[in-house]
Amino acid sequence: MKIQESAENYLETIYMLSRQKPEVRSIDIVNELHYSKPSISVAMKNLRENGYIEMDKDGFITLTDAGREIATTMYERHTMLSDWLVHLGVSKETAIDDACRIEHVISAESFEAIKTHAIHGLKKGE
Repeated sequence: MKIQESAENYLETIYMLSRQKPEVRSIDIVNELHYSKPSISVAMKNLRENGYIEMDKDGFITLTDAGREIATTMYERHTMLSDWLVHLGVSKETAIDDACRIEHVISAESFEAIKTHAIHGLKKGE
């Protein structure tokens, strides 16, 4: 299923925050992404309506199975690609920025090929 890049970023952010905190609220996303509260509110409403997140009566956000699948895919792509680019000699800041763009457009097939090559190259010390 293909969703908008912005939705993928929100889901990835929720996932990353949930790894750091026991509970995630909209204000945490505002603080992490530096977007306005109204923008985050609209995005959370859209994610909820599309079945990617659930929000309880206290405003705590959790990923649904569908949301978690997208979020973990984006997170894996981001971390692997940025680490690989740094390994290739790209500055950390540039690697993170580039990985953030690449993670949304690369096909699953191409990502798996790069991942396989990168893992074998790192094991060999290349």
